[in-house]
Amino acid sequence: MLAEVLIFLPSVARFRVSWLNERLGAAHLAILTLEAAPDAMVSQALERQLLDFVGVRAIALRRAGERLALLNDMPPAVDATYDLATEGPVDMIVNALSLMGRHGEAMTRILGPSPKEPASEIEIVLRERALRDAILGFAGRILGLSLVISIITAGLVFLVLRWQFVRPMRRLTRNMIRFREAPEEAGRIVRASARDDELGVAERELATMQKALHDTLAQRRKLAALGTAVAKIQHDLRGILSTALVVSDRLESSDDPEVQRVTPTLVASIERAAKLCSQTLDYVGRGMPERDPVPVDLRVLVEEAGVGFARAAHLDNRVPEGLTAHADRDQLFRIVNNLLRNAAEAGAETVTVGAPEAGRRDRIALDFLDDGPGLPPRALEKLFQPFEGSARAGGAGLGLAIARELARGNGGDLALSGTGAAGTRFRLTLPRTPAQSPGT
Repeated sequence: MLAEVLIFLPSVARFRVSWLNERLGAAHLAILTLEAAPDAMVSQALERQLLDFVGVRAIALRRAGERLALLNDMPPAVDATYDLATEGPVDMIVNALSLMGRHGEAMTRILGPSPKEPASEIEIVLRERALRDAILGFAGRILGLSLVISIITAGLVFLVLRWQFVRPMRRLTRNMIRFREAPEEAGRIVRASARDDELGVAERELATMQKALHDTLAQRRKLAALGTAVAKIQHDLRGILSTALVVSDRLESSDDPEVQRVTPTLVASIERAAKLCSQTLDYVGRGMPERDPVPVDLRVLVEEAGVGFARAAHLDNRVPEGLTAHADRDQLFRIVNNLLRNAAEAGAETVTVGAPEAGRRDRIALDFLDDGPGLPPRALEKLFQPFEGSARAGGAGLGLAIARELARGNGGDLALSGTGAAGTRFRLTLPRTPAQSPGT
């Protein structure tokens, strides 16, 4: 529409000039009859007929000192005069628009060179209404054409937008609704198109998100089924393990050297099986335990958690005396004990526990630094994922997952700060003040 406006203004101005030039050319032809008449005079009837033919009230021709005129009675009073030879583009537009906005029967004098003979100047006097009606008629035709062009353009834009954007968006919306109803069905994952615009990116990202969610739900179902199955066989499994332990105790008293050699291995295997069963039940069976947050002396807790942990690794407790955190003491003990035991079982000889940010008012950070061989690359990829983040053979991969879950449940967090040939560092953050329960 803006383009139509920019085209409309010069078009109306040009139409006005063309219309007036046509009247000037017709006036020139009409006044030439005076040259063929005797004494340059014609009858009043012929003069009136010529003026009506041209559509003006008076005509005058000036050239090389000669002046001819056609008049109908007395010359009418002129309200405005326009010289086409001196009008510029802006003047043409202004004069055309001002004419369209005026009313009445004003008389206008038009001056300009003759289209038939540029050396001659033609002067005509006409009613402004005739020119105004012609311009308004032309403007109406331009407006109608503009409306037709706008409607066609709008229709094409509508069809293009509907085809290129609305239809794909509706398809995405319908797919999201279908996927929400049954996200476990792989057939409801959207099929991304080959489009390279924003909608194509949205389709591909949606497909990736839906597939990840589908895989996550599938894994959750398997874990739920595993937890249910383990819970059902817990009693029988513990009975079997108890029987196996009793038998292994009797084997230890045997005098057979071969029995004495394999018995420790058998006992260790049974203990690992019982430990795996307990960890699995803790993670998938009981869920997040209830918290009882109280002020906990961290130095005392670290000393208690480090009593007799695996392989008798040395504990260097550098936690300042009197440093307290607000958390569930039993859950915090499990976290610290798990970190110390993991370090010792990984081959560390010394585990140093310090509090580098003890001076902060809102949070406390405990660093667990060991001098072990570091974590293997395969363990780093899925370190805190249950059943997948074990750093040693035979591990269940639940210790760190449970420890982080307990830390976050107490308003803190557990993260790996660094690992390498010189050792591994974990950081446990805890709140100094009572933390809100998750979801409150």
